[in-house]
Amino acid sequence: MLKEIITDSGFGHVIGEAESGIKSLSLILSTNPEFVLIDLLMPDLDGIETIERLRNEGFQGQFIMISQVINKEMVGEAYEKGVEFFIHKPINRVEVTSILKKTAEQFRLKDSLLQIRESLAHIGSNQQPQKQQSVREIVISIFNDMGIVGEIGSNDIISMIEVLMNENTHTTQLPSLKDLYETVAQTYKFDKKEIIKEGKAIEQRVRRTILTAVNNLATLGAIDYTNPEFEYYAPRYFDFKEIRTRMMQIQEEDTKPTKIKVNIRKFLQVLYLETRERYHQF
Repeated sequence: MLKEIITDSGFGHVIGEAESGIKSLSLILSTNPEFVLIDLLMPDLDGIETIERLRNEGFQGQFIMISQVINKEMVGEAYEKGVEFFIHKPINRVEVTSILKKTAEQFRLKDSLLQIRESLAHIGSNQQPQKQQSVREIVISIFNDMGIVGEIGSNDIISMIEVLMNENTHTTQLPSLKDLYETVAQTYKFDKKEIIKEGKAIEQRVRRTILTAVNNLATLGAIDYTNPEFEYYAPRYFDFKEIRTRMMQIQEEDTKPTKIKVNIRKFLQVLYLETRERYHQF
């Protein structure tokens, strides 16, 4: 079915298939495809283990993971290993086409940027260098895309990312969220009890802000599944199952909204990593 969708949609050519993770290694390394659609659950090696081995061997292609399993830890680990998007089982032609289109656009954009960098390398050094963006400016630009710049917890989140950027120059892992909240609280509270109390208040403000982002992106996705902000941020920053649930609630107006789970750690982890990446591009 996937092969048929790829061929009919004109996204490219299927140059190989493998029935297990271990059998895919030599095939992928020898053919060096631009994209690999890989199942999360496979014999011998699962999708995450296969990606890790391929990366260790120097494979630079992009991965799209296919899975019926919605497990927070597995999904988070998959994104850390370099998965670009998830396709959910049972496979839906519209979703597959949308994700393949977006992945192809990203590939073309990266290729264009590479060519631009190579061209600029040959230009004289008389041009003014691009101004370094501050951490605050980078996070605000991301929040602007999500529609949460003015939310009550946005400044708390910005402060947390600034703390992480100042203190974690090498590690990519977050400390405990409680410690992070209280570290921010210490910048304007001095009494121990007040710091603990303010830390709890920060947690609630951050939770409400992330929930607003979920609602905003779900609304975009319900209106247009190919919306660029929805396609980029929804699968990266959030548990996509929750996004899909809220989309269905929006589309079925008579349905009473159910409570949506907010994964604060995943949101902050991805935001921190993306901020680091953008900051060090300059």
